[in-house]
Amino acid sequence: MRHLPLLPNHSPGRAAVTCRYRCGDACFHDAPNTSANPYFGDLLSRRAAIKAGVVATALAGVPAVASAESAESGSAESESAGHESASAESGTAAGTRHTRGLNFTPVQPNTRDEVVVPEGYRQSVVIRWGDPLFPDAPAFDFDHQTAAAQSRQFGFNCDFAALLPLDALARTNLLVTNHEYTSESFMFRGYDPANPTREQVEIAWAAHGLSVVQVEQRGGRLTPAFSRYNRRITMTTPFELRGPAAGSDLLKTSADPTGTKALGTLNNCAGGVTPWGTILSGEENFNQYFANGGTDPRRTRYGIPAGATTRKWERFDKRFDLAQEPNEVNRFGWVVELDPNDPDSTPVKHTALGRFKHECANVRIARDGRVVAYSGDDERFEYIYKFVSTGKVRSGTSRSARRHNMTLLDDGTLYVARFKGDSDPAEIDGTGALPADGKFDGRGEWIPLARGDKSYVDGMTAEEVYVFTRLAADKVGATKMDRPEDIQTHPHTGTVYCALSNNVDRGKPGKEGATEPNPRTFNKHGQVLELRERGGDALSQHFSWNLVLVCGDPADPSTYFAGYDKSKVSPLSSPDNVAFDRHGNLWISTDSAGALNGLNDGLYAMPLHGPERGHLKAFLTVPRGAETCGPVIGDRVITVCVQHPGEVDGASADNPVSHWPDGGDAQPRPSVVAVWRDGFIGD
Repeated sequence: MRHLPLLPNHSPGRAAVTCRYRCGDACFHDAPNTSANPYFGDLLSRRAAIKAGVVATALAGVPAVASAESAESGSAESESAGHESASAESGTAAGTRHTRGLNFTPVQPNTRDEVVVPEGYRQSVVIRWGDPLFPDAPAFDFDHQTAAAQSRQFGFNCDFAALLPLDALARTNLLVTNHEYTSESFMFRGYDPANPTREQVEIAWAAHGLSVVQVEQRGGRLTPAFSRYNRRITMTTPFELRGPAAGSDLLKTSADPTGTKALGTLNNCAGGVTPWGTILSGEENFNQYFANGGTDPRRTRYGIPAGATTRKWERFDKRFDLAQEPNEVNRFGWVVELDPNDPDSTPVKHTALGRFKHECANVRIARDGRVVAYSGDDERFEYIYKFVSTGKVRSGTSRSARRHNMTLLDDGTLYVARFKGDSDPAEIDGTGALPADGKFDGRGEWIPLARGDKSYVDGMTAEEVYVFTRLAADKVGATKMDRPEDIQTHPHTGTVYCALSNNVDRGKPGKEGATEPNPRTFNKHGQVLELRERGGDALSQHFSWNLVLVCGDPADPSTYFAGYDKSKVSPLSSPDNVAFDRHGNLWISTDSAGALNGLNDGLYAMPLHGPERGHLKAFLTVPRGAETCGPVIGDRVITVCVQHPGEVDGASADNPVSHWPDGGDAQPRPSVVAVWRDGFIGD
């Protein structure tokens, strides 16, 4: 059955105003991926086309790429499509089975203007937009903001977060957060989007980027402190461009004829903590900040507007006007690395990981010491990528080890994923009905794109592959996915988990229909993917996969919760970030839970092993109009970023509908929240 499109055409449950400021109304426009690359599952499992000769004929339509087996050899061990065999660590509470780490009563869906946590838990705000990070920074004054003040205060719309311990007992930590985007109509009274002032624009420049702030932990409460580590990264902070595309003519501008130095970072979404103690941050919807992109397919493929931008920054700095600085946009869309332990260090943009709308990058160490980084391109019909380093990690978190390890992401092989379903495509009818084998699963391969100065993509140089990675992935027939968001590796098993947020365009006329890894048309609720590298080897070029969750209302027959009894699980829509606790349970934060009858977003958890696998429970919900971001799941405290509270259509600074977190008639402020109880979380 084909569903009628939502009106207006933006992500279901998300306010149109959020779409405008966060991603430049990406969902109001056609998805930039108009490539005709076929779905690999269709090619390999077409009816009786299993015979080798027929398969070879079917594959003739897929562009050939040179092999990189000599660069990264895959394991010869056979894949296993089964689940991990580890048993659940279960106990009883009032005679009811529970999994260790998840012994809490789930919170109920709601629309309240507050953070709601389980009974027996406490919460407090750690830090809010505008709170000072330095002794010389002024207290926040909503009606008297300045760019100078904002550059010394906590930024707007916190997304990814990390807590890095500074002592053995983790009583002193560095809290590092991204500040994804600014919502100017919620930042300034009387804001005129057609005529922003220079001061408003410069405040927005200062409100983007990242914050580093020392926090002291007492019980579960986290308290910010002025420290030599505290730092703001903004749109005017110098960055070093490194890796194989650094110095390319495609990255040179009038302000930087070397193509190796960039100012600022934009639309930083999710991220990760490296094994050596640095932060990786993904530059996501950078396209919306640059005007006058024209019709060049290398720009339209990234959704860069042909005319003016929403924020009108091009009026105040020519680098945002591509008619004047055509290459400035190419200096965004990278993975950023920051060393929070060295406040004087220059952050890096790693070109070897490719340029696209990076949701994140997360690193694991392979058996031989090389590092592997996974990243998703967060847009409809985009791809999942992997990078394998040439060099090997140096143990420890000393300054010298960090300096060495920060070079690992500058040299290696970049891959993109191609998925194959193991069911007959006729069984994937777009309704979410399970195929005959009872699960959505299959195998896949990593297709090499480039290594150093060598391109594996016909018709593209290595520099072009790195700078225009989407076009390279199109050429090799990568599998179009439903908005790949956060990707994390399980700390015990090495299994890779990817949140696929939603895709209401799947199955529309002229668009790709359902595939086994993306089994629903008009997919407004998303799914969570499990990916196992062959033989558990992160260097392998082959993997098996399955969907552990197909999200939505449990009463909806199209949903799937790892085979668990759906009458006992919480509803979940639009998975965004994924994380793990010390027991290996999966935690998921959501964006656009409003697609479930206007309910607030939240943080959810479920076991991945044993009889309780798939038993999803809501741990907390965030205020009206907010999104749950950047969960950090500690032993004794959980933190979440509450992004854009009160951001609903019709609301603004002149008409606020939320007063969280300060209450009264205060303006809503994006904030980091800590949640805890006595003892270990969930035990």
